[in-house]
Amino acid sequence: MTSVAIRPEKLMDTVAALLGDKVRQIHVALEEVTLVVGAADYFAVMQQLRDAPGCQFEQLIDLCGVDYSAYADVVNEGLRYCVVSHLLSVSLNQRLRVKVYCADDDFPMVASVSDLWNSANWYEREAFDLFGIVFDGHNDLRRILTDYGFIGHPFRKDFPLSGHVEMRYDAEQRRVVYEPVSIEPREITPRIIREDKYGGLH
Repeated sequence: MTSVAIRPEKLMDTVAALLGDKVRQIHVALEEVTLVVGAADYFAVMQQLRDAPGCQFEQLIDLCGVDYSAYADVVNEGLRYCVVSHLLSVSLNQRLRVKVYCADDDFPMVASVSDLWNSANWYEREAFDLFGIVFDGHNDLRRILTDYGFIGHPFRKDFPLSGHVEMRYDAEQRRVVYEPVSIEPREITPRIIREDKYGGLH
């Protein structure tokens, strides 16, 4: 038997009462609660959200990094990197989004929650690989999508579109070789072409 989903406003009140001054921001948008917490409180908050009655978020269904880059001043007092997690309570049929901003743009780091939810393991490795966010306490934090010798973090907004190096297999050397990028950078401007009387316009 499926439980009835709890209204987002009620969940927001429950979470706010549970966490008290650990809540930096909390609001409802598009029928979903978003909670913002500080990096120092992140692990303790996530553990409470997993275990506390009224929350019981047994599953972490997604975790990703965000690079706000030039928008950082608008979004959160100038902090550039953020980790966003989506939690699911199967028993209470409710969802919660949790955001935590990394305190240092030069060395973005937050606590790992892989000890709380096994599913966080690869998600955190992906965020480390693509954004360079370090997850303190992760037991195997290494690249997961890019090559072992890859330089940089490709989802950072300041990463060049063509990358730093290109690789190919060299049949003579019988191995993969790395070379400077040979692609000429170019700017592509999309063109909009519409037929006469497109959409009933004259």
